Amino acid sequence: MKLIIANKNYSTWSLRGWLVLRGFDIDFEEVDLDLFTDAFYTEVGKHSGAGKVPVLVDGDVVVWDSLAICEYVNEQYLNGKGWPEDVAHRAKARALSAEMHSGFTALRGEMPMNIRGRRNISASEACLKDIARIDAIWTEQMAQFGDKGGWLFGDFSIADVMYAPVALRFLSYGVSVSAEAQRYMDKVLSDAAMKQWIEESKLNTVVVPQGEAGAEITG
Repeated sequence: MKLIIANKNYSTWSLRGWLVLRGFDIDFEEVDLDLFTDAFYTEVGKHSGAGKVPVLVDGDVVVWDSLAICEYVNEQYLNGKGWPEDVAHRAKARALSAEMHSGFTALRGEMPMNIRGRRNISASEACLKDIARIDAIWTEQMAQFGDKGGWLFGDFSIADVMYAPVALRFLSYGVSVSAEAQRYMDKVLSDAAMKQWIEESKLNTVVVPQGEAGAEITG
């Protein structure tokens, strides 16, 4: 099984495809490309007309969307354990994951992931609304599951795959969150798989201008 991703410093969707495999200890080959290069479009184009990463290639099966990759991995390799066992919790986890997949466009546009950066921006009202919504989600889930494993639904799940990259955005832009939301951020940032991704993101020093939002914080 092969996963095609792009710059670990910048690509949140690549992180999601990678995290569902690494977080559940599934073996795979990693193909790491530089964003927006000829090599990127050539390699991705071999497998997907969408021209985006991540792309999962598993034999004759090709999946080119992060959430679809999560669902495929859950069905093919996890026997359904990628989602909470309880039906109500599973429904909520899917709804929250879909909300992340299709929403929070202001946050994404104004605060692109930049792991090595410490940046300052003037967030719009729409972006602040996105931040408040994520804070509320994390706070609500920690109130219920914070003492039952520390992930959004206690055990690590696809919901965490979808929300964990946001913790890196909040860190880069100095976003302050409530105590319970910070508890979740701390859980995410201390996770072994996330630590591995963060360390490996430092190995590629290519600067992608589209990912360098705002002004660098110095001093």
